[in-house]
Amino acid sequence: MASIAAPVQAARTESTASERSSTRSWPLSAVLVSSTCIVVGLLWDISWHSTVGRDTFWTLPHLLEQFGAILAGFSCGWLVLSTTFRGSSEDRAQSVRFWGFLGPLGAWVTIWGTFVMITSAPFDNWWHNAYGLDVQIVSPPHMVLALGMVAIQIGALLFALGRQNRAVAMREMRVLGWAYTAAAGVLITMIATLISEYASRPNEMHSPIFYKVAGGALTVTLVAIARAGRFRFPAAKAAAVYMAIVLVMMWVLQLVPAVPKLAPIYTAVTHMVPPTFPLLLVFPAIAVDLLVARYGGRHDWLASVALGVAFVLVMVAVQWYFADFLLSPAARNYVFAGGQWPYMVRPGPFQHRFWNLARDAVGHPSFPLFLRGLGVAAAFAVVSARIGLWVGNGMTRVMR
Repeated sequence: MASIAAPVQAARTESTASERSSTRSWPLSAVLVSSTCIVVGLLWDISWHSTVGRDTFWTLPHLLEQFGAILAGFSCGWLVLSTTFRGSSEDRAQSVRFWGFLGPLGAWVTIWGTFVMITSAPFDNWWHNAYGLDVQIVSPPHMVLALGMVAIQIGALLFALGRQNRAVAMREMRVLGWAYTAAAGVLITMIATLISEYASRPNEMHSPIFYKVAGGALTVTLVAIARAGRFRFPAAKAAAVYMAIVLVMMWVLQLVPAVPKLAPIYTAVTHMVPPTFPLLLVFPAIAVDLLVARYGGRHDWLASVALGVAFVLVMVAVQWYFADFLLSPAARNYVFAGGQWPYMVRPGPFQHRFWNLARDAVGHPSFPLFLRGLGVAAAFAVVSARIGLWVGNGMTRVMR
């Protein structure tokens, strides 16, 4: 009897563990779906403003963004209530307590981001009614919205990270590693979109400003992702996810017919204006992965110098000449989406030239001044890399 009961009890224990794992897995999947909906909605919303203009708050991109926020908040709220009132001792030990409720750290960050996003909606609607059409991405309601969006992306990353760091079985570790990659890639997409006003168009890629913004904003993210990943080339894989998301949106939006509804209309638009071709971020990300693996957890200050300088040098190497191509007639096609501008931009020769070049006193482009600006960009990237190592070290210790 004992020989029969033991396998039965083991099977029941395994079934219970599998059921608990499944119960705790679907909120992570829901948060990953919601974070993807949010970033897709954001890219779509920017395209909508560039193509149609601000016609109503109840546009499809806005609805997709808010759906993503509600889905994230609902799934994480359910997980918190489930853990608090009928969670196992193991679930409770792996949770963070807040106001008497228990839940993973990523769930709490996601819930906070949901509240911020939903709060920003009426604020954004009032702002447009009071001040009209946005002329820039950066505005007070958009910054509140962006704060909530980034919080949900970070929550998704922490959610996946906590489970990845606790995983022991190879199969579970592999699945959660891909979840971590997806969450990190969506976060990179969000950050790249937020800095797109200064670091997206090929016209800016011969300017020190481009490398300063990219080095300061993206190095910290890539380095943190590389330090906390538990598999090979985590930053490069996350950068590939970012590039895939932007490319899919770029190619799909060009197939959607649309015309402007607000004056003045300076550029004839017949389809959705797509985002610009994504940054070739996978190449500096590979350099980051190799250097993080090379230094391990040692000599962080020396590693940060190597990481920051490598990021800027690789970015210059891949973006400088690619920018020449993107501004050429050869890139003005469906694949590369070159030369496509919002309806409110008056056509002119500036569209096919480089902007914000480092110039001397008489206005001529100056290579020494560009090198000086590149040195400042490298300094920004070094500081960013040091912060990224510090954040990444903390991410490796996330277990809840």
